[in-house]
Amino acid sequence: MTSRLAFVCLLSACALHAASPYPEKTPDTPANRTLDRYWAMQTEKVHAHGSLDDIGFGGEDWGATRAETRRQLAEMLGLDPMPARGPLNAVKTGEVQGDGYKVENLHFQSLPGLYVTANFYRPDKVEKPLPTILYVCGHSVMKKDGVSLGNKTGYEHHGVWFARHGYTCLIIDTLQLGEIEGEHHGTHHLNKWWWIARGYTPAGVEAWNGMRALDYLETRPEVDKTRFGVTGRSGGGAYSWWIAALDDRIKAAAPTAGITSLRNYVVDGCVEGHCDCMFMVNTYRWDYDRVVGLVAPRPLLICNTDKDPIFPITGVFQLYQSARKLYTSLGAEDKIGLQTAEGSHKDVQPLNTGAFHWFERYLKGTDPMATTDEAAKKTLDPKSLRVFTELPKDQHNTRIDHEFVSLAKTPAVPVSTSDWQPLRDEWMKALKEKVFASWPLESRGVEVHRDGAMDRDGITMTAFDFASQEPFHLRLWIAHRAGLRFADLDLIALNVLDEEGWKQFEATYHQGFGKLFDLPSKTPHDAKSYESEQGMLKNFKWAMAYVAPRGVGPLAWTGSDKAQTQRLRRFYLLGETKESGQVWDIRRTLQAIRGIDGFGQTKLWLTSTRQMATNCLYASLFEEGIGRVDLHDMPASHMKGPTYLNVLRFFDVPQAAAMASERTKVIIYAQDKKPWEFVNQTAEKLGWPKNVQMREPQKAE
Repeated sequence: MTSRLAFVCLLSACALHAASPYPEKTPDTPANRTLDRYWAMQTEKVHAHGSLDDIGFGGEDWGATRAETRRQLAEMLGLDPMPARGPLNAVKTGEVQGDGYKVENLHFQSLPGLYVTANFYRPDKVEKPLPTILYVCGHSVMKKDGVSLGNKTGYEHHGVWFARHGYTCLIIDTLQLGEIEGEHHGTHHLNKWWWIARGYTPAGVEAWNGMRALDYLETRPEVDKTRFGVTGRSGGGAYSWWIAALDDRIKAAAPTAGITSLRNYVVDGCVEGHCDCMFMVNTYRWDYDRVVGLVAPRPLLICNTDKDPIFPITGVFQLYQSARKLYTSLGAEDKIGLQTAEGSHKDVQPLNTGAFHWFERYLKGTDPMATTDEAAKKTLDPKSLRVFTELPKDQHNTRIDHEFVSLAKTPAVPVSTSDWQPLRDEWMKALKEKVFASWPLESRGVEVHRDGAMDRDGITMTAFDFASQEPFHLRLWIAHRAGLRFADLDLIALNVLDEEGWKQFEATYHQGFGKLFDLPSKTPHDAKSYESEQGMLKNFKWAMAYVAPRGVGPLAWTGSDKAQTQRLRRFYLLGETKESGQVWDIRRTLQAIRGIDGFGQTKLWLTSTRQMATNCLYASLFEEGIGRVDLHDMPASHMKGPTYLNVLRFFDVPQAAAMASERTKVIIYAQDKKPWEFVNQTAEKLGWPKNVQMREPQKAE
């Protein structure tokens, strides 16, 4: 046998970055502490309304909700509707003879061009259909001379054990670490936040490949298709959950180190040890015991070590206890088990043995104590298990993230109100239920507190504080010509600041009005900008208002680039994004302005730049009385930001602009006018042409 030391072989958590402790330490600042409190509060809210406790533990209650719960999971994995089950086009490319067993090297296509490479293990002699295990792999990097042999070769000892003990076993490669190397790390470190905007997660691909693997197994004469089991560890543990939860053909499951509680992921920071394949896009705001519950009442063994840093035993035990209540209510308490072993995040024999015994008991009906305790040992040359000698040119594995979940098509321009209204109503419904569902269901009126005012150089600036969403408290600055009351003003323009805008605002006003900022300036004074503001306020009875939403300016979160990325990932585990929270902050700021004496009926404009301009656009869809929205340098597609859950499954930024133009005047400052044709044509057809203006970008002085 060729020495396995000749191969690059790494068993990691779910990424090549899993060696460092979690979470990464970040500076102890007020803004960072506020964000930590927010995560803790939201995690508790999600658990209260998105766990098995919320459903209840009566068997009738679960029976009535299980089908819809499964559909929701499929949707959150990008599998609702399910893709068409086309031909598998399975091809055997080789065979390996072992000691009492054979291994077939094969591939099939779960979708056209989406190749799944696999090894099928079976005893030498098969006289009748046998119980069959689908083994799904964790993140084992198996390469020789830069060529991927597939992570299936890192788990061959499991297939050998099953084949030597009277099973057939199919071990399938993952998307990321198969022979055709796709991608699991879109948000982990590749900044593919559009994955979230289009509702894509590689977890959905892994679940689909697993279900299609069952389709393939049903074609094999050696397989008893009434006795399927599924198991795998780490990433494979997660895929075991997805497959067992979605497909009742699985009759027994033993996922290993593949799931823990939402609190572990978000509050404790375990998300940092995982790639995107471990997570659904949490549209319905679940805790993870709901996934566990979907396996009930089928036999389920939850396997985990006691010192696993990325699947802490505390969270795993919490899920087990919750699911056990459900199993008990269904009269199936004997069909759920918990197998623990001492150790960290490793493929340890005690966990393997527990899984082996579980399948002996529930797929064979034999006494596990009477079976052999032979360990699973690595014996095969990984090169012998390779499927392809040359990768297929028609593969879609490396671009499946662009194809698996369809983008909404740009609709035809509506030509009448009867065409437009159903379209608009459908989009608004999607925004409320699928995109911004994390917003508070009940929001009290905004209590605005005046913190102080200053006069300088003919300008009066007043600072107001208000709570947008606990624990985020925002400051609103309002500047106008000295000597005027709020009631005397003709217009108030709200400038919503991104980080670059905050620096400009700070450079303009901090030197003269520093007492209203409550923090030292980090930006040199911009005298020219200040003089320009001074001149405008002198000539017009206008008020200029400024706000920095969460994550910006005084509320900016500090830390390394990696820490910032992992913060953003926590949001989508909670069923939201940083930007969707910023849209809420803009809405609350608009409400706060209307609640200030003197501004109840004042003409109100809204303006911002770059991605924050898009946030303003969406805020305008939910608030009344906005006379005009000025949008500078705004991305024409959510593929470039900002990120909201699922939005690209329904429409894109131009359609949002069209909706806004029905309600208010929309001015778009853009060099390229072509992406905005839908907005202009819709306004023209429906009689709002004056509500849309395209202007050249304003040049910086």
